[in-house]
Formats: sequence, structure tokens, C-alpha cells
Amino acid sequence: MTLEQLYALIGPDMKAVDAVIRDRLYSDVVLVRQVAEYIINSGGKRMRPALVLLAAGALGYQGVRHHEMAAVVEFIHTATLLHDDVVDESSLRRGRDTANAMFGNAASVLVGDFLYSRAFQMMVAVDNMRVMQVLSDATNVIAEGEVLQLMNCHDADVDEARYMQVIHYKTAKLFEAAAQLGAILGNAEPELEKALALYGMHLGTAFQLIDDVLDYSGQEADTGKHLGDDLAEGKPTLPLIYVMERGTPAQAACVRKAIEEGGREDFPAVLDAIRNSGALEHARARACREAELAREAIFALGDSQYKKALLQLSLFAVERNH
Repeated sequence: MTLEQLYALIGPDMKAVDAVIRDRLYSDVVLVRQVAEYIINSGGKRMRPALVLLAAGALGYQGVRHHEMAAVVEFIHTATLLHDDVVDESSLRRGRDTANAMFGNAASVLVGDFLYSRAFQMMVAVDNMRVMQVLSDATNVIAEGEVLQLMNCHDADVDEARYMQVIHYKTAKLFEAAAQLGAILGNAEPELEKALALYGMHLGTAFQLIDDVLDYSGQEADTGKHLGDDLAEGKPTLPLIYVMERGTPAQAACVRKAIEEGGREDFPAVLDAIRNSGALEHARARACREAELAREAIFALGDSQYKKALLQLSLFAVERNH
């Protein structure tokens, strides 16, 4: 199933979210508008805003606050991308030049700050302390995740547990917050709110693990980024960790050297080690288990088209090629 088919149920809502995004991106400062519009319009999957809408729909929410909240989540996500690409010195995202490649590092960092602060303005306007608590906590945890990842760079001793912590903080937390926001807006009972938060956390984890797999198995035309970017930055992702822990001594030594030194010189040898050691199969199996846990989390959610879409979204997260 394609994302377009998945989003058919929330098509009008997604258009409303896009309208909110365009409206709230406005700034008298021309460069702010240029950079923000460039990154927002660069063809992202919009999975986090979709999660807000689907979770709210699954709980029968009838208002329009979920449009604002979905836009807030997208702004927070976009701010992290702007900062991420500067830290990682990335030049390509979603098949296009990154904002920092187009406008420079300073503009990217500062417009990221604008998006964070605009998101908090929008949060306050909703006037719901639970919403503010969930989003402010999530934003803080994401920042911690960014720092954790930075600390792990070029460290070949990072194990699976340490790496999974980075995923939970850096990626899964915003998925968790998005699903939880929909539950809060839908006045869910505490147990259902917790269930949707768990769903989001496991979905986000599965999503990131598949990104790790695609970094060594995808096609650049599909993924929209240079293959081996993680390796070039010295990031010990799950496929690399698997090779170091369970590959042959030669394979492990090759990956260890590549992580410690960074760059792309060893990419062919590392790619060979990853593909011949079962690392990709291990990471994909771990992602599938996370997707399964996401589906189990919302077992008690009442049947609806929205619940069906949430279940299908967990399948898309692990079956996609981009």
C-alpha cells in the first residue's frame, strides 16, 4: 500500500494542515520564509502529522485543533532536520540539496530556531496544559537524543542497547508524542492514551531501523540521500553494530576502522561485510518486531477506518523502499 492510499482517509485534514503550515510559516523576514518553505515543501512523508490526525480520528475527535497540533509536530520535526543536516554536514535530503547547502549553516540553524519558537507559540494558543507538557517533554528528549548521537559518533564500542536509546530519544519520541496528542484531543481514557503513545514509540523505532537498513540496501533515487552517509559521519547504526558483534573477525575489524575514521573510503568493503553477515536481515527483523508491538499496543482501540489505517501504517513503515 502506498502512503497516498493510506492518507486517503485523512486527505481533507492533511490539506487543512498544509494550509495551517503555510499560514504559520509567514514571517516579515524574507530569509526565514525562504528557508522554511524550502524545507517544508521538500517532499517529506508527513508521517508525524498524519499520526496526530489518525489518532484523533480513531477516538472520534470532531474539532479542528488537530490541524494545529499536526502542524506543530511537523514544525518541530523540520527544525530538527535543519539542525541535523548542519551537524552532519549533509548535502542531500529527499533527493534535493539540503537547506544548509542552499542557504548556508547559519541560516539553517537560525530558521530551525524560528520553527521551534513558532511551534511553541502555536502550542500556547491551544491552551491545554497536557498538550504543552507532552510536546515540551518530547522536544527536550529529542535534543538529548541529538547529543547522545553526537557522543556515539566514531565510537566503535557502542552496543545495541546504547544505539536503541538514541533511536528512542531522537526519532521515536516525536512519533510517540504525535499519537499521544491525537489521543489527548480525543479525550481518551488514560489507558488508551498510553496505548497510542506506545504505538507511536514502536512505530517510530521501526521506521528508523528501516532507514538504517536502506542506508546500506536502498537506491539513492528512492531514498533521496547518499548511500553510506551514516558511515561517512562515523555513526554506528544497527547493521554496523551487528557486524562488529557477530561478523567474522575480518568483517568486524573493517567496520570498526570505518566507524572510527569516518569517510567513504571503506564503504565498498563495509557494504560487503553488512550484506554477507546477515546484518540487514537482523535489523529488518528487529524493525518488524517493533511494528508488531505497535499493532499490539492498539488492540483495545475501537474498530474504525482510522484504526485500520494505523495498522496499515505500521506495515508501510517496514515494507517501504524510501
